[in-house]
Amino acid sequence: MTNLQNDLFLRACKRQPIERTPIWMMRQAGRYLPEYRAVREKADFLTMCKTPELAAEVTIQPIDLIGVDAAILFSDILVIPEAMGMTLEMHEGKGPVFHRPIRNEEDAKELKSIDPTVDLKYVLDAVSLTKKELNGRVPLIGFSGSPWTLLTYMVEGRGSKNFAEVKKLIYNNPVLAHKLLGKISDIVADYLSAKIEAGCNAVQVFDTWGGILTPDDFNEFSLQYIQSIISKIKRTNEPVIVFAKGVHYNIEGIAGTGADVIGLDWTMDLGEVRKLIGNKVALQGNLDPTKLYGSEEVIKNEASKILQSYGKGSGHIFNLGHGILPDVPPANAKLLVDFVKEESKKYH
Repeated sequence: MTNLQNDLFLRACKRQPIERTPIWMMRQAGRYLPEYRAVREKADFLTMCKTPELAAEVTIQPIDLIGVDAAILFSDILVIPEAMGMTLEMHEGKGPVFHRPIRNEEDAKELKSIDPTVDLKYVLDAVSLTKKELNGRVPLIGFSGSPWTLLTYMVEGRGSKNFAEVKKLIYNNPVLAHKLLGKISDIVADYLSAKIEAGCNAVQVFDTWGGILTPDDFNEFSLQYIQSIISKIKRTNEPVIVFAKGVHYNIEGIAGTGADVIGLDWTMDLGEVRKLIGNKVALQGNLDPTKLYGSEEVIKNEASKILQSYGKGSGHIFNLGHGILPDVPPANAKLLVDFVKEESKKYH
């Protein structure tokens, strides 16, 4: 933590005393910023991910433009399946597509084991370059998808409404599902360890599709693998954040994974969750991203409610309950950040 000019985010992750609540936003390096779109006009999405200079540039934009307290590396969770040998295409407006999804043992045999320091070296190069260019202004967060969320994309081949293919797999061939989840979790642990080694100050695991599972299935096919990853990450004191969207029914289970911070979506009451698990972990969240479409008054009111709900003391990182939406006016994002920085002082 040395030589960071602003380490509020890291101190909040560890529930240490701070003078105000830190704030950053999921997907803060992204399409709502005209400066991001200008870079995006020069290169497609995957090229940006794979070009350290471009990834560093867009990672740093929200630090300068919006004033957030942490940077999150511009990348994508699907770089892992791609490195394992799956052909990934990003379609504007439609999202990611794998043309040959994994549906059976034969397909699974095609997947390679990877060494992130070799096969995902471009991500680690982006971490090093971003760290250099940030020059200690704020901490840098690295991230990965959870094994369950990655498997969902690998089996469905694209986004889905009812996730029929991945559910067929877990119900009809749980042995193969567990084998794949085990393989992916080893890679994720190595990948996050490599990111920390390259300079990330914290890492976040996104379980975007955790909430599509029943509580029992979540424990079996997602939670135990998140726990396994956290136990294997090589770190000195870098915090691990787990964000499982839609899993309000097992917030205590997630707090028991070894994570330092639990990210909350907007369906939960921050104060209630603090009573439940706030003595074990820090909490991150959880403004509904669509509130940023509101007026200045709406945004300030909603942010106030969240700060009030958490109450006094450290252990809260202000964030959205999911990623910032592409058509949110940047001025509204900046308004939120400025307001939280000022308003949160009274709680510390």
